[in-house]
Amino acid sequence: MDIADNLTLLDRGGIVLWVIAALSVVALTVILWKIGRLVALGAWGGARAEEAVRAFEDGRAVETGEGGGMRLSVVRAAMAAHLDPRRSREDARDEAERVARRTLSEARRGLRVLDVVATVAPLLGLLGTVIGMIAAFQALQTTGARADPSVLAGGIWEALLTTAAGMAVAIPASLAHSWFEGVIDHVASDLEDLLMRVFLAPKREHARAAE
Repeated sequence: MDIADNLTLLDRGGIVLWVIAALSVVALTVILWKIGRLVALGAWGGARAEEAVRAFEDGRAVETGEGGGMRLSVVRAAMAAHLDPRRSREDARDEAERVARRTLSEARRGLRVLDVVATVAPLLGLLGTVIGMIAAFQALQTTGARADPSVLAGGIWEALLTTAAGMAVAIPASLAHSWFEGVIDHVASDLEDLLMRVFLAPKREHARAAE
């Protein structure tokens, strides 16, 4: 099927099919951007954060350095808060949790768009089908007994086209949304474990995280 055929299908589906096509572009853009963003945030890493916490627990010098992904950035903030003599234990925990929430919120950016696309696309497809079916049966009523069954069938399949398109957009958007949620939930679980270990470790002056 060439570009002309695709444009013909879009025209037959009407404005609703054009809207669904636009949603497909939005969904694909967000999915690709989200993968790149999670890679940049280190969502699939965590070795440096685990190593830093293990050294902190053992009382060894911790060289966290710069970067290292969102797990290490949260661990770095938790260690600094835990070792700050001006903070109580509760204040230090609150500060670490604040940084963790902000980090996870950043990781979840864009997921609402995929959720909306997965919800709206099939509804738009159904709307387009209903509108098309109404038009087809109005044509049947107008022509009466002289109606050509092939014309009616053509109108019906054009109407059903929007439903198929809406589902074709919603399914991958929903799958991508669920996958991203699973990745972020895994990061949240790791952060909870790492922060607990940081605050269970005793305060040692020589275990301060390097700036």
